[in-house]
Amino acid sequence: MLQKDLLAKAPVTITADRPLETNKVLRNTYLLLSLTLLFSGVTAGIAMATNAAPLHWLVTLGGYFGLLFLVTRLRNSAWGLAAVFALTGFLGYTLGPILNFYLALPNGSQLVLTALGGTGAIFLALSAYALVSRKDFSFMGAFLMVGMLVAFLASIGAVLFSLPMLSLAVSAMVILLMSGMILWQTSEIIHGGETNYIMATVNLYITLFNLFINLLQILGVFSGDD
Repeated sequence: MLQKDLLAKAPVTITADRPLETNKVLRNTYLLLSLTLLFSGVTAGIAMATNAAPLHWLVTLGGYFGLLFLVTRLRNSAWGLAAVFALTGFLGYTLGPILNFYLALPNGSQLVLTALGGTGAIFLALSAYALVSRKDFSFMGAFLMVGMLVAFLASIGAVLFSLPMLSLAVSAMVILLMSGMILWQTSEIIHGGETNYIMATVNLYITLFNLFINLLQILGVFSGDD
């Protein structure tokens, strides 16, 4: 009888602990995300102040994938935090020359602030929707991965064949995909699909980074300055 009672109570205990663990991952993710955004802002400011030249695309890709690999390998250790700041700081630094380019335009400050505000508004609105509705958006995962692959290949084609309209279409596609990624990634945290706050932070940061860059590009095009 005692064994039966213990078995009956065990699932209840596990279920009760899951929301606590989910809330902990969510809290740590948003805290670390805030810190990494501030840190990348500092490194972007350094690149802007020193008028740093844009990095070669091979250096950018090598640094990005190399640091992302490092984060993935160290995600379960304290060194993973250092790797996260290295990755986000590096991406922030690469953002500096881009911001200088847009700020040099006649209405550059307005463009940058609008893109920044739009990124924040989209993130807050979609995150709040996922948190309040508690809907499971896991079904979007495969679609988003395929969409990102298509967008990546299309962006290469736009660069190789100098097709500005295709580049604009890719930017619009990426904005939609990043919006979906916010819903999907937040849902993964809520429903226990992502239990590592370091990886959750990196995923959300990269999503916000891509969202901001592509919003800025589209705003620049429609303003007639890009």
